[in-house]
Amino acid sequence: MEQRADSFDPDVTRRNYLAASAAGLLGLPVLSGSASGHDVAAATNALVAQTSAPEDPEIPEKGYLVEELGDGIYWITEGVYQILFLTTGEGVVVVDAPPTIGQNILAAIGEVTDEPITHVVYSHYHADHIGAATLYPDDAEYVAHVETARFLDRFGDDNRPSPTTVFGPREVRTPMQDDRQEADDTGGTPADGTPTDGTPTPGGQTETDRRHVVGDSYTLDVGDQRLQLDHRGPNHSVDNIFVYAPDHRVLVFVDVVFPGWIPFQNLAESSDIQGYVRAHDQILEYDFDTLVAGHLTRLGTPADVRTQRDFVSDLEANAREAISTVTLSDVVEEAGPTNVWETFAAYIDETSRVAAEATLETWGPDRLRGADVFMQSHAATMIKSLRIDFGFLGPFGLDQDSGE
Repeated sequence: MEQRADSFDPDVTRRNYLAASAAGLLGLPVLSGSASGHDVAAATNALVAQTSAPEDPEIPEKGYLVEELGDGIYWITEGVYQILFLTTGEGVVVVDAPPTIGQNILAAIGEVTDEPITHVVYSHYHADHIGAATLYPDDAEYVAHVETARFLDRFGDDNRPSPTTVFGPREVRTPMQDDRQEADDTGGTPADGTPTDGTPTPGGQTETDRRHVVGDSYTLDVGDQRLQLDHRGPNHSVDNIFVYAPDHRVLVFVDVVFPGWIPFQNLAESSDIQGYVRAHDQILEYDFDTLVAGHLTRLGTPADVRTQRDFVSDLEANAREAISTVTLSDVVEEAGPTNVWETFAAYIDETSRVAAEATLETWGPDRLRGADVFMQSHAATMIKSLRIDFGFLGPFGLDQDSGE
């Protein structure tokens, strides 16, 4: 089974990203061009050493860690991204393909097995997690939620091959589908350029020849291994799925929990904040010991999920309090009464500042690494959701005195 690497050089991406990240954190100059393998290893190790806690695994000089979690189940990390793979006796099943790990995914798998990659599972459509999937074999089975397939068909990224097997409801209306239906009705071409006549997408699949399993769950049995794939509503993204290995008590759920760290900015750039909050309880409904969360320095545990759930709960409470207490009079004098946008921006900035400072009193960098970096963005995101999604409008609501 031949691996695909002719159209993509993920090692360049990885070199630039890790070298720049390490240099930035360590106060070193960031140079243009690519770094040597030795420079990358040194920069990566320096970065990991600078940001690691005692429980974090050490990244070897080769630039990645591959470690067995159980009988035939492994994780790979370079210190920033994480993936899972399983050996089955009939082929390798791999979950995701971050470009920052890139070719080292194949090297890591090759260290533990000579089985070919036969199945690829996408956690969700985002390129930072599956943008190196072009490295995997053309004839592998690519499995994802139906919404993932629709996004990938729309974007036409050759580095993210379209799934060959999808699961989910048969009919899910999306703006893309509405656009395509209009094109079908008028005999035209949809605005996204996706053919409507069964022509393959850049990923090689069409909606008619792709295998579609109807339902919110899909069980992938390969050899002696089993993965349970569940879609439980939108969270970080509309298509983000739970990937559960019940025999090993290992759960892959990406871009929601960041073990030991504060989430990435804007509550992990999540598209559905209510779903993001709810996802913490959904994670804890699984019987697992190990969480592969997709990012940063170590694996997670149920305790990490509970810790982050508590943090998000406190953040929401502080955001509600800020909306209730910050008034327009607090900011209008500074902004000027004739500039509506400046006044509103000042109001959002002030409520975000108040909520962030209150949350940092309890959730500082000593509890969640990076808390001082992204806290105000999290507060602003929570306030936006409370206002727009939940109707908690403060001085802009019907009951202006109560903040509701």
